[in-house]
Amino acid sequence: MLENYNLLLLSSGITFLLGALFPLMFKRSPISLPMMQISFGIMLGYWWTSLLFLRPLDDGLIIEKLTEILVLISLVSAGIKIDTPWSWQLWRPTARLLLITMPVCIFAMAVLGYYTFSLTVGAAVLLGAILAPTDPVLAASVQVGPPNTGGEDTTRLTLTSEAGLNDGLAFPFVYLAIKIAEAHSEGNRFTGELLWSWFTHDVLWQIGAGVIVGVVVGKLLAQVVFSKRGADSTISQGYMVIALTLITYGAAEYIQSYGFIAVFVAAFVFRRSEFDHDYHKKLHNFAEQSEGLMMSFMIVTLGILLGQELRIGIEIPWQVYMVSFIFLLLIRPIGGLIALSGLDMQRTEKYAVSALGIRGIGTLYYLSYALNQGYFNDEDATKLWIVASIIILVSIFVHGISAPWLLNMTPDKSDK
Repeated sequence: MLENYNLLLLSSGITFLLGALFPLMFKRSPISLPMMQISFGIMLGYWWTSLLFLRPLDDGLIIEKLTEILVLISLVSAGIKIDTPWSWQLWRPTARLLLITMPVCIFAMAVLGYYTFSLTVGAAVLLGAILAPTDPVLAASVQVGPPNTGGEDTTRLTLTSEAGLNDGLAFPFVYLAIKIAEAHSEGNRFTGELLWSWFTHDVLWQIGAGVIVGVVVGKLLAQVVFSKRGADSTISQGYMVIALTLITYGAAEYIQSYGFIAVFVAAFVFRRSEFDHDYHKKLHNFAEQSEGLMMSFMIVTLGILLGQELRIGIEIPWQVYMVSFIFLLLIRPIGGLIALSGLDMQRTEKYAVSALGIRGIGTLYYLSYALNQGYFNDEDATKLWIVASIIILVSIFVHGISAPWLLNMTPDKSDK
């Protein structure tokens, strides 16, 4: 990679320039920034034959850590910018998506993975788990606006809160897949005892503890920032974003709970302190800028990986594309409509929320994390990477084109 260092700097500069000029160049175009960036990456990977880059099966740890940091920053950004306070009535659509739609998506994709791609049981469950959560990174364009901009509609609030919470709630199912694969690799059956252990520790304990850590850290850091000494907002926003992220995540992971849940909850709780303070907007601006820069890098990187695979002629069966469209255009929307049925939402709102199940960077994190545990064979790992990458690619284009149209169908904020 070092032999191409200067060309890598040049291509990286072009990537960020595209991000900077995008609002001017494509303001009235149906093209989204991720669509343009992944296309640029695919061309780089396909035509730049001397480029040596990341290999998913060989460089899984690097991919895991890069995507982990990006998801964490996006979770802070999502938590900070939500104006709507917690109440069961306002957040009920989110709860239904998490408790109904997400398990439906996991089960459906696990079945498709098992029967369509001949995955082992553990790998099939993993496929469902990594594709179940909506992505807080790529979904930024359909989320609520910056703090204190007012008038959050039900559609954007639901999409923002769902993306913030389901990234952590996917973890129990990722661990379930790992435990199934571990038992299989050791020649054992996945028993009821193992299932009970998974439920009590990986579901009940890790979710509950993650929420508690998020609440505690969010309140403590808010007291530091909004005390009389810090009330003039001289505390650096950059330092605070990083501190809020890493302290929460580190504390949650240290006690074996879910750091993703903790980080989103901490950011949301932090925001509820001194709710109208301008500091929240400054904090969000820093997090959003950092998220955008890292997203550009990761999207182009994914494009390069896809371009390289196309260049070497890797076979992508037609079933992969079929399953991608079935999942994004049927399973997720139907699961969403089932969950939202009976709620006091307009039909256009329900369909927009159900259809905009964007998949992205979080999927890559969960996949690399699970494969790095060493319990999945190379054949399953290759299939999982191919299916996940194509679904993300299809999601970027399908949702990038349809999102503006779907959101325009929903009631205007001023009507709420």
